[in-house]
Amino acid sequence: MQNRLIEFSISIIEVSEKLPKNYVGQHFSKQLIRSGTSPAFQQAEAQSAESNKDFIHKLKIGIKELRETKVNLEIINRKFLPSEVKVQNTLKECDELVAIFYSSIRTAKTNSIKPK
Repeated sequence: MQNRLIEFSISIIEVSEKLPKNYVGQHFSKQLIRSGTSPAFQQAEAQSAESNKDFIHKLKIGIKELRETKVNLEIINRKFLPSEVKVQNTLKECDELVAIFYSSIRTAKTNSIKPK
């Protein structure tokens, strides 16, 4: 999973590098890099979580960042790079990563329920 998130971060950086170098392009670029690379860091932190609750919390932050990234990519796709295959592939990967994070949270919640 970590490797997949690193590859996603690299894709985010590559999309960012294709944006115009004007004020608007730089705004979207900076925002995209912040939110789009954060899930890799959140997942790494989750691996060292101090508790199951902490693990779930860190993954939830990752989902928030992925959702923010998706909106940013949608705007970039519509306004700046509508025919860029890299953007569409990155959008697809973003959706898949959200699903994986949700699945991990669901599993963690199930595993934290202790029978009485």
